[in-house]
Amino acid sequence: MDRFRNTGQPDWDWWGRLWPTPGDTLRRLGVAPGDRVAEIGCGNGYFALPAARIADPASVYAVDLDESLLAELEGLAEAHGIDNVVPVRGDARDLAGLLPEPVDAALLANAFHGINDRAAFVEGVAAALAVDGRFVVVNWHDRPREETAIAGEPRGPPTELRVGPAETRRAVEDASDLRLVREVDLPPFHYGLVFER
Repeated sequence: MDRFRNTGQPDWDWWGRLWPTPGDTLRRLGVAPGDRVAEIGCGNGYFALPAARIADPASVYAVDLDESLLAELEGLAEAHGIDNVVPVRGDARDLAGLLPEPVDAALLANAFHGINDRAAFVEGVAAALAVDGRFVVVNWHDRPREETAIAGEPRGPPTELRVGPAETRRAVEDASDLRLVREVDLPPFHYGLVFER
């Protein structure tokens, strides 16, 4: 799989300006104690690590293509005494083959806009979910990039790559048996969509 069109991996200080409490964001999106979670495109763990604290003792599978980011995540997990994060390197189109068990929640944050073959990606995610599993997509609203400034600097993907909630919903529902059950506004610039079977 070609790497998705990325706008770079922001540092934690940058993410903190958007989500100063990522655990609260995850709870709003339905991540709960005991959930087996897969975060796809986890980077160095800004969401995977708080997800692990919430889900404990269940496993959080941190999936990414970048070995260096996974290594950084492992170091952070060890430093913070988090032992239920499982780094997984691989292609999310084969998510079910990468994971040792079905998951209750699959999370994709800030990356849906950059996936070229969305149907294959969604099919891979759906195949990895437990029967009552959820797919959670967090992404930038489809506003012009110059309107999504942080500390005076436009941030996020280029305007032409952005996909709004309606387009994301169509892409997921057209490619799978998953259906939208909840939309969550995540100010100042994001939305979250929760899909279930």
